[in-house]
Amino acid sequence: MKLDINLVKVLYEDNHLIAVNKPAGWLVHGDDTKDTPLTEFVKAWIKVKHKKPGNVFLGVIHRIDRPVSGAILFAKTSKGLARMNEQFKKRSVKKVYWAITNKSPHDLSGQLKHFIKKDPKKNTSNVIDRKGKNNTTYKEARLDYKVIGRLAGHFLMEINLLTGRSHQIRAQLGHIGCPVKGDLKYGFTLPNPDATIHLHSRVLEFDHPTTKEKITITAPLPKDQIWDLFK
Repeated sequence: MKLDINLVKVLYEDNHLIAVNKPAGWLVHGDDTKDTPLTEFVKAWIKVKHKKPGNVFLGVIHRIDRPVSGAILFAKTSKGLARMNEQFKKRSVKKVYWAITNKSPHDLSGQLKHFIKKDPKKNTSNVIDRKGKNNTTYKEARLDYKVIGRLAGHFLMEINLLTGRSHQIRAQLGHIGCPVKGDLKYGFTLPNPDATIHLHSRVLEFDHPTTKEKITITAPLPKDQIWDLFK
């Protein structure tokens, strides 16, 4: 199968890393659907751009949910992969998301702290306010948020993700009654026509794995009628 590498929007690249702007609706890594994942497109892009013979190494450092768009970082070398994995493990990578909701939190800024447990059968995450004797398997989930825009009945929230739980932003915003637009799993009432949701990985900030230079990557917003309100 020939992959259209023009669909790959590269935000940053050097010898060790490559960051791209993932379209909403694309898989990061292969799954049971057998749909071609983003990793295959990025490998094809590297192979053509750098005229690489044979297989291309591409390490998956982190993931973004399929219906979510935005900045995602891959490793081009094993050294880059190991060192970036360590940064993500230590939570020293800054991850900023933008989300559109149709409701605003009571406070326009603050921190959400809950406890989350993934339900693999339903592919959802359950959220509780506090742990007790009967729910010790839940893990702490924290994020900082602020409402940074309001237009036509939509609210734009900026989220600094402090922990990295499965579906964390989606589940926590749904739990407080402010689900992401289009996110039926977590309480939004209507789907988006293309089954995506209005959650975007806006900024990644980290130390380069070899030079230690501070790298900031910003992903442009998708082009659609709702995101366009906030451009």
